[in-house]
Amino acid sequence: MTQLLAAEGGYQEFVLKGGEWFVLIGSALTALLALAIGFFLMKGVLAADAGTPKMQEIAAAIQEGAMAYLKRQFKTIAVILVPLVVIVFVTSTEVLKPNGESALSFAESGLFRTLAFIAGCFMSGLTGFIGMGLAVRGNVRTAAAAKTGSMPAALQVAFRTGGVAGMFTVGLGLIGATVIIMIFQNTSSAILIGFGFGGSLLALFL
Repeated sequence: MTQLLAAEGGYQEFVLKGGEWFVLIGSALTALLALAIGFFLMKGVLAADAGTPKMQEIAAAIQEGAMAYLKRQFKTIAVILVPLVVIVFVTSTEVLKPNGESALSFAESGLFRTLAFIAGCFMSGLTGFIGMGLAVRGNVRTAAAAKTGSMPAALQVAFRTGGVAGMFTVGLGLIGATVIIMIFQNTSSAILIGFGFGGSLLALFL
């Protein structure tokens, strides 16, 4: 029954050669580029005019409410994560090679998958935190740009604000998956399950 519930890709028979490593390194560099673009867009948003003192006062109040929401959300998630971490570990299975030898023992598979699960949760949570933290700041700056009568300026701020969350989602997800494949190679599918589950779980809450 445990084998059925924990069904997974297991061990894949392949050897990473020069071309494959080139693709993986390119994937990692692409992820870092996405993160760099995210930071660049964030810098552009924060550099924009924040509007009148009244607009900034309203934005600060909304920002305070947004942060209170996030803190409450993360506290709730933390309580739920504790039993889920245990479940992720105990539902892990030994990863066997085609010849029957053990590629990852039950303990190793459980430990690495659980760590990947936590990493996925952290990266997804970080993306949500940055995205919401910037959303209010971007909204007030979009309003300030629109107030000048310039639609292109307002659109630019709005686009950059949304782009930050998108770039961080792609960058953090891609770098996490790429590093796991680089480290675990033939047994990476068993570990990626934990990473994907952690990332999607936090995304569901946020």
